[in-house]
Amino acid sequence: MRNRRKHPISPETIDRVFKYTAIAGAIPVLLLMVGFLIQLCWNAWPAFREFGFNFLISVKWDPVAGEYGALPAITGTITTTAIALAIAIPLSFTTALFLVDAPGWLGTPLSHAIDLLAAIPSIIYGMWGLFVLIPFMQLYIQPRLAWIPFMGEDYNGFGFATSGLILALMIMPFICAIMRDVFRMVPSVLREAVHGIGATRWETAFDVTMRYGKRGLLGGIFVGLGRAVGETMAVLFVIGNIHELPRTLFGSGTTIASTLAANFAEAEGMFRSVLFALGLVLLLMSFGVQIVAQWWLIYAVKKSGGYNG
Repeated sequence: MRNRRKHPISPETIDRVFKYTAIAGAIPVLLLMVGFLIQLCWNAWPAFREFGFNFLISVKWDPVAGEYGALPAITGTITTTAIALAIAIPLSFTTALFLVDAPGWLGTPLSHAIDLLAAIPSIIYGMWGLFVLIPFMQLYIQPRLAWIPFMGEDYNGFGFATSGLILALMIMPFICAIMRDVFRMVPSVLREAVHGIGATRWETAFDVTMRYGKRGLLGGIFVGLGRAVGETMAVLFVIGNIHELPRTLFGSGTTIASTLAANFAEAEGMFRSVLFALGLVLLLMSFGVQIVAQWWLIYAVKKSGGYNG
């Protein structure tokens, strides 16, 4: 028998090289984020120095008079994101559940179609919303739902409800794709065993599939949440761009991202600093979403007994 030649590089060396290569690839990302934060803080400082904490709680927005308040944009961002998640999460869950159990001739093309939806640029969603969804909302949806509290009587088609619906259509492919892959990773023997004792499909989904893939499901939801918080062009087309606090879901308003897109090109002086301050607030909100997501995932794994510190 021929003697096997010993490999000149030990596995420990390969692991060490891979470790430092991964660290070297992650450092530029960290430096880039730090650079974003420094630039935003530097340019936003004049606005915070001028208006102080009142900038975050003020509702005034008059560039001619030099009065600026971020509260309408902040609440508008939260409102549209909440509407989008309320629509997208149940649709994504039921669609992913259907795709897992659907026959191949139907599930495969539908899965590809949902994946393709994620590749559509946001400005296309915005144009579709402006020319198709807004007239549809104005003529058929808003007049029939005006009797519901907090909906309002604005029948121009624009507003938070329309923006939330657009965002829901944009984030649903991401959430659905992740949920679909999570459902497929659930061992079939578990589902078959639950079906064998007489459980329905919904009971199997909620009692077995969701518990088994809870971490992945939450991760998909937070991916969609991060996308919805910072969306710009699609919301800019359909929200109305009025700096007012949300009073009704059919009322017009604004978000941080749409405010930046609509005003940054011609902004100068203090107005420019105010927009940088809004960008800083948006960045901190995105960081907050990621921190909450990581904490929740760690908590979920720890609670299920899979966390080892």
